[in-house]
This record gives sequence, structure tokens and C-alpha cells, in this order.
Amino acid sequence: MKDDGIDYTAVFRGLPGMVALITPELMFADANDEFLRMSGRTRDQVVGRYLFDVFPDNPNNPAATGMRNLEASLRRVLATGERDAMALQPYDVQSLERPGEWVERYWSPVNAPVFGPDGRVVLLVHRVEEVTELIKARGGPDTDRTRVLEAELYTRARELQEVNERLRQAHAREREVALALQQAMLPVPGPVGRHRPAVRYRPAAGSLNVCGDWYDLVDLPGDCVGVAVGDVVGHGLRAAGVMGLLRSALSAASRVARGPAQALEVVDLYARSVDGAENTTVVTTRIDWDARTISYSSAGHPPPALLHTDGAVEFLDQATDPPLGAHPDFVPRPQGTAVFAAGEALVLYTDGLIERRREDIDVGLDRLADSLVRHQDIDPEALADAVLLDLLPPDGPTDDTALVIVRL
Repeated sequence: MKDDGIDYTAVFRGLPGMVALITPELMFADANDEFLRMSGRTRDQVVGRYLFDVFPDNPNNPAATGMRNLEASLRRVLATGERDAMALQPYDVQSLERPGEWVERYWSPVNAPVFGPDGRVVLLVHRVEEVTELIKARGGPDTDRTRVLEAELYTRARELQEVNERLRQAHAREREVALALQQAMLPVPGPVGRHRPAVRYRPAAGSLNVCGDWYDLVDLPGDCVGVAVGDVVGHGLRAAGVMGLLRSALSAASRVARGPAQALEVVDLYARSVDGAENTTVVTTRIDWDARTISYSSAGHPPPALLHTDGAVEFLDQATDPPLGAHPDFVPRPQGTAVFAAGEALVLYTDGLIERRREDIDVGLDRLADSLVRHQDIDPEALADAVLLDLLPPDGPTDDTALVIVRL
């Protein structure tokens, strides 16, 4: 590949240090010259082959866990989209010249994601520091000191790996507690007045980036329903706690306010006294079936989508203001109104449904509109499932996702 006269293939092949590119299926996509030289493999013996067919664990050494640890690291990167540095550890590498003979190597790998246009991990960069010669240095007057350093280095590396594993377990427990807390604070999906919205919540897969998204459904006087979704900055228990406070405040304000804009003004004032509530985005709507209108107001949130019976999708973006707490002083919030016909659908969602890394938000909105039009004739429950299937990655969302669909 060349760009502005630079041959990036040649650059990759000539990189100092061992570097390989691995697919999400853990197949070698490429390897630089130093990786091939230090591993004793040719390009044909590596590229296009399964990683652990090229470098299997030593079946004669039950203590050889290097390759299993490497696989766990690579799968963490795929699940979280985050860089993973492994502790130094020994690997038994099979000699190709003498089958059945295994050579102990000491490698310190770092694995990092490469993202595609849709924000999903499409490649893994596997970089290896080769320190075998340092660890196995023998002979001369420094033999004893070298052995002491080797033992100390290996012990500290193992301790670091154990600490990292305990941290991962602690994060997993916090994630479970935060999700349980969030689910306890969110309203149970069900009928609201004479209407039954479809509600979905999907936590971020394999990540602590959860518990900031929320939804609310409020039965209002007359044949009216309030529907809101929001997104708290942050994650985990703290975000779940802030989410509960703001959802409750907006739910109460919606019952007494003259409309969505005034309800947001009340919550905006309240958010200034809640640590962690700043920059929360939220959109709230009031659906009036008698007047056939939707009034709405948004605090920095992606616009609701109104799916018309003729197949057109209208994004309600005429009443958008900055997120909660953005104004140092009180500023009235804008409010918009849209008219709907019987059989149409209102769709509210959080950014996890439409946003992808390094992709313009309009691309995600177009993707949502296309999905809604293709499935417009099915009931809200089936429509919600179809939209999630169309827009979320098969291995789960990379960010919290809330979705509410109301048939009008």
C-alpha cells in the first residue's frame, strides 16, 4: 500500500522489533521480517495460518501456559477494544528443524486493536519484546547476579499478571453490581396508560462502559405519555447512581411541567447540585394522542426519529440545546412540535445505537432510518429487535444502548 509516496508495506516489513497482524479469528494476516527471523518461521509458514497452529502449547510441559495466556489477552482486546499489555513469561516454541524439540523463549507481548469504519476491531497488532538472551545469560563472573536478576524479574512479572487478573475480576464484579443497580432503578417495561411501548436496554459487551444510559415512561393526564432517554457521562456504579437521580427528577418534573422544555429546565437546575451529572445528554417528549402532536426538547442528545406511514423518517432536531449543566446561568430550553398520523412510530435511543468510532453521526442516523423503513410494517416489539440486529455488532455493543419505540 502506498500513500504520498510512502510504501507502508515496506515500512511494516522493516519495523524494528517483532510485530504481527492477527485477524479476529486469530489468523496471521501478516508479520514483519523481524518477527519471522526471531520466531524461526518463513512468511509461508505463518501468514494465513491459525496462530496456535503455528505456535501451539508444549504438550509435554503442563506448566507451559504462555500460548493460553496469549489467547486470553487477544480475546480481551477483541471484546473491549482496548490495548492489553501482558506480563513477561516463558513460551515453549517448537523447533521446525527438529520436530518434537521445544525451545524456551521469553517474550513480553503487547496487543492492540485496529478499528474498521464501523468501530469494530478488524485486526490485532501483536508486538513482542524478545528478552530470551537477557533472561538466559549464563557464564562469566556475573552468573550468580544474572540468575538473581532473572528470578526477580520473572517473579515480579508473575505478580503483575496476578494483580492484573485480580483487577479484571474486581471490574467484572463492579460491572455486575452496577447493572443490577441500574435495572432496579429503571421502570419495568409494560403498558403506559392505554399504550405499550417496546423497550430495550443492551449493556456494552465485555466492558465497564455501562450503566450511564436510561429511559423513562410517564403516564400523563389525558391521553398523553411522556417518553425520555438519557446518557450520563461515566460508567459503573457512579454512573448508575447519577442516572437514578436524574431519571427520578425528570420523571417527577414531567408530571407537573407545562411541557418537555420546562421539565428539562427543572432537571438542568437540579443537575448542577449532583456530582457527575454535568454533560449528561437527554431528550424528553410528550405524546398527545388527542391532538396528534409530539412536543419535545433535547439537551445535547441524538434526535428522536418519527417513522411516517409513507416510509419517510423525520428526525426531530428543531429543539436541541447543550447538555445538562452546560449553561452557567439559567437559560430557557427550546421546545419543538411535530404532527403524527395513526400508525406511525416514535423512536428514542441513545448514542450506542448509532455512533461508531471515526464515523460521522449522520452515517449512523442514515443507518437507523434505513432499518426503520425496511421494517416499518411490523409491531413495535419486533421492530425493536430488528433495529438492534441491524445496527449493533454481532458480538454486542461497544457502548451502552437504550431504545424505546412507541406505535402512535
